[in-house]
Amino acid sequence: MAKLTFVGGIHPYDGKELSKDKPIQDILPKGELVYPLSQHIGAPAKAIVAKGDRVLAGQKIAESGGFVSAPVYASVSGTVKAIEPRRVVTGDLIMSIVVENDGLYEDVGFYPSAPLEKLSREEIIDIIREAGIVGMGGAGFPTHVKLSPKEPEEIDYCIANCAECEPYLTSDYRRMLEEPEKLIGGLKIILKLFDNARGILAVEDNKPDCISLLRQLTKDEPRISVKALKTKYPQGGERQLIYATTGRKINSTMLPADVGCVVNNVDTVVAIYRAVTEGRPLIERIVTVTGDAVANPRNFRVKIGMSYQEILDEAGGFKTTPEKIICGGPMMGFGMFDLNVPTTKTSTALLGLSKDDVSAMEPGPCINCGRCVEVCPGRVIPSRLADYAEHFDEEAFVANHGMECCECGCCSFICPAKRPLTQEIKSMRKIQLAKRKK
Repeated sequence: MAKLTFVGGIHPYDGKELSKDKPIQDILPKGELVYPLSQHIGAPAKAIVAKGDRVLAGQKIAESGGFVSAPVYASVSGTVKAIEPRRVVTGDLIMSIVVENDGLYEDVGFYPSAPLEKLSREEIIDIIREAGIVGMGGAGFPTHVKLSPKEPEEIDYCIANCAECEPYLTSDYRRMLEEPEKLIGGLKIILKLFDNARGILAVEDNKPDCISLLRQLTKDEPRISVKALKTKYPQGGERQLIYATTGRKINSTMLPADVGCVVNNVDTVVAIYRAVTEGRPLIERIVTVTGDAVANPRNFRVKIGMSYQEILDEAGGFKTTPEKIICGGPMMGFGMFDLNVPTTKTSTALLGLSKDDVSAMEPGPCINCGRCVEVCPGRVIPSRLADYAEHFDEEAFVANHGMECCECGCCSFICPAKRPLTQEIKSMRKIQLAKRKK
């Protein structure tokens, strides 16, 4: 039987052995916590507390700024120190609520509103919206919006993205091993929203222990199946995952719901389970701290708003001075210049590398080898699109399907001339997306 996969892709060194066998460790912040009001796609949240207010863990401190938005909750107890612009991992200044941690960790008390079987579809979606849950794989799209398609009866598949194809990251792997019941429970809650849908737990086949465990736990669940995917980057990309598991195709102008699919990351599905069954808003997540420059790579359960520097300290700091520090994975993450910035709902990893191989590369002229075309999962011609982007030829860029690029980085990785193809294409895509919004 052919393995479930997509056309294209690459096999980079995955680096997962550094942290995959390290169980999730709970850590508590010591200093102040910073909660940016924009931790999601859509309108920023609006602060509903003032300087000097005392807050408890699990207390709403900012409400949604619109339908496509999400509230923000305090993850510790303490006093609101300021509401002011603070620097985030991207380098932007974002209006944020700063809370001075009192070290008591008092919470508001968490209780489910009603047993799951008594909740209606609308009530479940309202709980998810109020809990502030967004896509925790990196995109940050408000989950209640994703779970509210125009025609819910047309949804055929609810897919839990368990691929974790990004090199070095192991937080989803540890979640699946340590808390599989919450993952399965969360998927069952999502299925309750879509009467005609089947659930899929999509796992790369480099995680045979997870596949075996999930299959054992779902053997009596007729609506849920576990599908083993070929290990290949970017198998966890939304378009690639949908094609590998269902054979259905989407492009840049479509949403998964247009082909009857809903896709959610492992951490997001677990957050849904905790919100509906425990009454817990989104105030924590799992973060992988890893890389050959990190003293003790680990997976941490982190209070959202905690500083990256504090998390790194819990991992023993750097054992050697890193040449590159990345927020996220090496393929789709981005470089960091300061660790004194807060974690957010979309923080997945902190990666410290002793060598910055990319910066050391000297780009050369294209040799027309075609390797970028072979590996591109979007089936475009990256070398040509990069040329159009470099010369600001917007018309040619769009005409040659530049918007179909998913910015996975496969072309830059494989290019023997070391051209920054993805970066060039990404810059032009940003320009085009901005024009679409206007």
